[in-house]
Amino acid sequence: QVQLVESGGGLVQAGGSLRLSCAASGRTLSSYSMGWFRQAPGKEREFVATIGRISGTSDYADSVKGRFTISKDNAKNTAYLQMNSLKPEDTAVYYCAAASRWSGSRNDYDYAYWGQGTQVTVSS
Repeated sequence: QVQLVESGGGLVQAGGSLRLSCAASGRTLSSYSMGWFRQAPGKEREFVATIGRISGTSDYADSVKGRFTISKDNAKNTAYLQMNSLKPEDTAVYYCAAASRWSGSRNDYDYAYWGQGTQVTVSS
């Protein structure tokens, strides 16, 4: 099993940037593809970004494409989500997740392991 801990959330003004980290322990991240999801108050959890097991192909939700970048450093056992040009509608709790598959996935049911989440608040 792998344990995931997110960090890097906080309060930022619109147009600003944050980098979220997802530190893994228990097993190496090279065994997993990774995803980032978010959940805003009163809304369902939604897909944000995903990356394959060996940091190959990545995929993004249309709402964040061109602004967010997912990456994975297997040597540091950490995944990242760089968020630029943040908007108030990006406000949510952000979760990282790990899946035992080669390619990334947009589907939360493909992910067996989840972090506890980190709050991102973007003020207008």
